[in-house]
Amino acid sequence: MVFKQLLGAFGVGGPSIETVPAVSMCRPGEYLSGEVRLQGGEHDVHVHGLDLSLATVVEYEHEDHEGEGVREFHRGAITDAFLLGAGQYQAIPFQMPLPWELPLTDLYGQHLHGCGVGVRTELRVAGAADTGDLDSLSVYPLPSQQRVLDAFGALGFAFKSADVEQGHIAGVHQQLPFYQEIEFLAPPHYAGRIEEVELTFVASPHELAVILEADRSETVFSEGDDVFGRFHVAHGEALHLAWEHELERWLQAVTSRHHGGHDVHHHDQHGHGDHGHGPGWGGVAAGAVGGVAAGFVAGAVVNELVDDDDDEDGDEDAAAEADAAAANAYQAAVYEQAVEEAVEDAYEDAYEQAYEEATESFEEE
Repeated sequence: MVFKQLLGAFGVGGPSIETVPAVSMCRPGEYLSGEVRLQGGEHDVHVHGLDLSLATVVEYEHEDHEGEGVREFHRGAITDAFLLGAGQYQAIPFQMPLPWELPLTDLYGQHLHGCGVGVRTELRVAGAADTGDLDSLSVYPLPSQQRVLDAFGALGFAFKSADVEQGHIAGVHQQLPFYQEIEFLAPPHYAGRIEEVELTFVASPHELAVILEADRSETVFSEGDDVFGRFHVAHGEALHLAWEHELERWLQAVTSRHHGGHDVHHHDQHGHGDHGHGPGWGGVAAGAVGGVAAGFVAGAVVNELVDDDDDEDGDEDAAAEADAAAANAYQAAVYEQAVEEAVEDAYEDAYEQAYEEATESFEEE
């Protein structure tokens, strides 16, 4: 990183700024430390404050329009007012708490094309502000996230692409207004059944949510569709969970047309839930079945049985069986949703308190 002369608010001869992180890589939930180096220009400058912010490139959809842009998602002050004399050099240390939902930029030492996170410094003066360049950060997975990624590799999935999309996922508490999708090509032995699987992580201090979306292939007997799944596990549990087995179980259920389905949880135009809505009843029924992965099958089974009611060849016994299954799943859904909401409320209060304390501490420095 090099000094960049600030011209917007100061014109030619203004001060220069350089942001230097202490390390080249970081992980979600950690602290980013470093220093901001200032070099005074030709004149004294009365600085009202120095702010540090994080930003990433986000894809968005609005009606029929699609696009992408740089979105700032975290900001804090690192100094109070001070005088930067002409030609004066100052190095100001900082420590910034990183969000747990920070998008990943690097996997296995390789940069994820299409994903980037940067830190930017803004110098505030009377009636104006001048912003430095966006300096890239390398964000590596948490150990719990890495364990899931290792399982994808062990099962033969091949990385395809990654991006960050604007929106919220139903049934998952998010602090940030976007989520990251990491897309994998399915292993060869799933050819003709699954095209791709998209993986999304939503982390918190205590838990990792793993959201899956499988693109099921079209066949001569059925149209292609998307099947969703969701895991909620503690970080420590995620390290020791047999993810290869759990993922394989879910994939087998997805590829079985009898145990197939459409949506395991409610999703919006981004492929996931809209902000403010809870999980669809199919997703909640899924979670009530038991086991980490078993939930993904339940909603799918019910969906398939209900779909079978529309078949002209279906008999009354099949219809009655479908209705009973749907009713049982719905009752389980109501119970599970009540339990899930109670747990999420307790977690959310603790999470927000801890996050606010960290942010307040950062802003006070």
